[in-house]
Amino acid sequence: MGARLHGKLPSWAMIAALVFAAPAALLLRPAPVAADPTTVDASILAEAGDRLFPEGKQIYQANCAACHDQGLGRAPQFTILRYMSPEAIHRALTSGVMRAQAAALTDDQKIQVAQFLSSRKLAPATAPVPLTLCSGKAAAFDRAEPPVFAGWGLDPAGTHAIPAATSGLSAAKVGKLKLKWSFGFDGSERMRSQPALAGGAIFLGSHTGDVFALDRETGCVRWRYQAAAEVRTSVVIAPWHAGDAAAAPLAYFGDVRGAVYALDAFTGKLVWKIAADAHPAAVITAAPSLHDGTLYVPVSSLEEASATAPGYKCCTFRGSVLALDAATGAVKWRTWMVPEPKPLASKDSDEHFGPSGAAVWNSPAIDPARGQLTIDTGDNYTHPVTDYGDAILALDLATGAVRWHYQATKGDAWNVACMIPGNTNCPEDAGPDFDFGAGTVLAKGNDGRDVILAGQKSSFVYGLDPDSGKLLWQTRLGRGGAAGGVNFGMAAMNGAVYAPVSDMPTGKSDVPGRPGVHALDIATGKELWYSRVGSDCDHAPRGCLAGTSGSLSVTNGLVMVGADDGRVLILDAKDGTTLWSYDTTQPLRTVNGVPAHGGSISGGIAPIAYKGELIVASGYGFGAKKAGNALLVFAAE
Repeated sequence: MGARLHGKLPSWAMIAALVFAAPAALLLRPAPVAADPTTVDASILAEAGDRLFPEGKQIYQANCAACHDQGLGRAPQFTILRYMSPEAIHRALTSGVMRAQAAALTDDQKIQVAQFLSSRKLAPATAPVPLTLCSGKAAAFDRAEPPVFAGWGLDPAGTHAIPAATSGLSAAKVGKLKLKWSFGFDGSERMRSQPALAGGAIFLGSHTGDVFALDRETGCVRWRYQAAAEVRTSVVIAPWHAGDAAAAPLAYFGDVRGAVYALDAFTGKLVWKIAADAHPAAVITAAPSLHDGTLYVPVSSLEEASATAPGYKCCTFRGSVLALDAATGAVKWRTWMVPEPKPLASKDSDEHFGPSGAAVWNSPAIDPARGQLTIDTGDNYTHPVTDYGDAILALDLATGAVRWHYQATKGDAWNVACMIPGNTNCPEDAGPDFDFGAGTVLAKGNDGRDVILAGQKSSFVYGLDPDSGKLLWQTRLGRGGAAGGVNFGMAAMNGAVYAPVSDMPTGKSDVPGRPGVHALDIATGKELWYSRVGSDCDHAPRGCLAGTSGSLSVTNGLVMVGADDGRVLILDAKDGTTLWSYDTTQPLRTVNGVPAHGGSISGGIAPIAYKGELIVASGYGFGAKKAGNALLVFAAE
């Protein structure tokens, strides 16, 4: 965030202990599942790993920092390691890719390093809760049910719209929704993978890197795959023809170390895996989009946080979209968002690079009729600023060539070093940090015209001509800011676009906050209604959770949204009236016996509906938002 955290500026080490959950939004380390991290103040910042685990810090600095602090040899950068659970780090040191490098360390030293990097204790080495494996009919994938949705955006255009016949929900049924079952994710503190549905199963990833296929009726485990790091993307399932006995669909996702995976969707076995980018700070934060045998992968990074480290040579990451052969993982094309960074003349002794940044945090929207995909981007990390930072772009599906772009905010060069007085990695005349994190949407207005829709952290929503990129309208919804505005996703249906707004207070503003859900007319940008969701944080103590910073879905006159306070709500699409809500933060009795509760519902997760059931993962655990580790399935009685 480009503003102070309630007037307190943490040290660089504290900053380095924080990582990103939204584009350039500074976030706190996850708190234990049993905790309720709802404050952003010194008491939480003091729990950074270097204070809790000083021995682990010393071991890291003596044995690991030389490579990881600068990302040498594609070693994951310090900020990437901070993003991982202690279990995942310890596993890498003992039996994974780092076992040779860590061979000289005792097991206790490995534990100390894992705890320091993750800022929390490693769970005691007790037997894990056994998986509740499916048997009999529940273990079989239903070949009569191809993927219900096309990917994260639910359809290729990214509308997050669900036809009434698919959702099975109506206003009359909403009041009868009751919790059917819940599933607890052992060792997880955050849920950021939107569930996918196919073959009678629910597919999703987790904080620990576990990817599951669960029986949708009972919640038993059909298979589990262990990725190298947290999986915060949705799992995209390749389509097949209903009833095809020979179908062998693949399941695609990415992890926070920048890897892209393809698994056999029916067995969970790895088919291929590639590194999406050689940069050591590269991450995959959004699901790839699948179309006609090509997987379109958005590539983002955590280098904005790496910039806080003293002596770090900032910055060299550049965002991109990567097109892969979906069957093999072979690269078809890549389009960079900035030119190759070059050394820059500097007023100090530190070496700097630019241009950089313009990460792609969101899933591409596919437009087969025009043969193009659309994305939007984050800010530049350093000067010189480029035309594709904080911009909306259309790329040719076949070649990746940029057909048009619209830059919403010019001159926005920013990184987390700007939080630290005197840090020379902060660009001069730093920008406002107005990334686009929410995916673009292609939708039709009531006038019959197609419009590209994009929501920004500035709180502006834009409507563009999909053929030329010309601005048709722009509407400001609230205060906006580094942690405000539209963060992760919108939905569109029947001539209206629905935008979730956070508007967490992060500094002085002459514009009042308007956290909640806003409905706009697609054709004109005119606001149709506003429903306040969450508390009035302008008049509340620290720890208030305003509005919704996540994503939402729409179906049959209903808007389904998860709020930062942990509630999942269904609103009337006509006027925003709340028809139903459920507090997911309460303790849950899970089908697999893992203690669990929900938390803030944020990130790319949107509630989804299918055959009269409502499905949502809950627990964000970052940025002072409530931790959680649960998947909840509701059904109408």
